[in-house]
Amino acid sequence: MSDPRISHIELDEATILWRNADIEQERRIAVFDLKEENSFKPLRSFGAGYEGPYHLRLSVADGRLMLEITGEDGQELETLILGLGRFRRPIREYFAICESYYQAIRKATAQEIETIDMARRGVHDEAADLLLERLEGKVETDFITARRLFTLICVLHIRG
Repeated sequence: MSDPRISHIELDEATILWRNADIEQERRIAVFDLKEENSFKPLRSFGAGYEGPYHLRLSVADGRLMLEITGEDGQELETLILGLGRFRRPIREYFAICESYYQAIRKATAQEIETIDMARRGVHDEAADLLLERLEGKVETDFITARRLFTLICVLHIRG
């Protein structure tokens, strides 16, 4: 029976140097939401007969995003490597706007918070579209899954 989704996700903790409580909360929410609902179909593995669900491990090495995909039984299926050059600007923008958002929550008006949150969602949406573009031909996924994966990619880039 076909079940093309992520059932388990792991971040390479060695890649993450530091994170504050706000970022840790973002990570927890993204992981929880991703496990609850996602669409993830690695085309090479699916074509070879493994129809999911999948375990996914995200890490960064040498400026590249590594997506290590295994079966539920631990069988290695494939590793996708994506250059992160095109993600640098969206990641920087996302961090900057998130920092503004976290500060605004503590002392801004509701209207100011809403304005910053709209900008944050815009950056996040553009980055999700970029991730979908980069995964094209490798993984079939949906926009919501790409948004959540982008959040986790950002967590991997925190440098204290």
